[in-house]
Amino acid sequence: MTPDEIDAALQAAFNRCDAASCPLTETQKQILLQIVEQIQGKPHSGVSDIANPLDELTSEELEAFLQFVKTEEQQDRTWKVQLLNDWLLENDSGAVQFIRDRYGLQWLYRVESHHFDKYSDFGDALKLRVGDRIEISNALWEWVQADGPCQREWFPCTVLQVENMNNSDDSFTNCVIRFSNGAEYEVQGIYEWNRYNWRWPQG
Repeated sequence: MTPDEIDAALQAAFNRCDAASCPLTETQKQILLQIVEQIQGKPHSGVSDIANPLDELTSEELEAFLQFVKTEEQQDRTWKVQLLNDWLLENDSGAVQFIRDRYGLQWLYRVESHHFDKYSDFGDALKLRVGDRIEISNALWEWVQADGPCQREWFPCTVLQVENMNNSDDSFTNCVIRFSNGAEYEVQGIYEWNRYNWRWPQG
C-alpha cells in the first residue's frame, strides 16, 4: 500500500469506530498515526543495528520485560501487539507499565526480534509466525565448512507456514518459507535441529 492508501484506510477505520459508537480518543488516533509514519519512514540501511534498545533498560526492567515477552509468546500472543492494545485501550500493562511511562512508543518501535538474540538465557522464546521475515543459511542445502569452498551465506525470506508435527516418538516444527525470487522451501525441525540455520534479520 502507498502512504496515501494507508492514511485513507486509517481515516476510514476512525470513521467506522465513530459510526459504531466506539470512537477512538485523540491519543489513540495519534498513536496509530505515529506508528504508520514511523513504518513509512523506516530506514532500510541497517540503522537498527547501531544500538540495542534492550540495553537501555535497567537490569530489573530487562528481567520484567523479557519475562513479559516470554509469557505472551507462550500463550501464542504477540507481545508488541499486547502492549499497543493496552496503550490504545488505556489499560495498565502491569509489570511492564514502565515501558509506556518511561520509554514510550519510539522505544517500543525500535525493538526488533534480533535484539533478543543477545540474551542467551532468553532462548528461543519468540515464535515464528506467518509473515515474519527471517534469514536462512545456505547450510540447509549445501555442505558448508569453515575452511571449505562453500562459506555460510544468509538469504532473506518470508515465513509462509508454521506447522507443529507430532508422531508417537517425537514432536517438531516444520516451516515453509519463500525466498525473494519466489522459490519456496520447507525447513524441517526449524526449532529442534535446524535452529542454527536461521536467524532474525540483522537490520
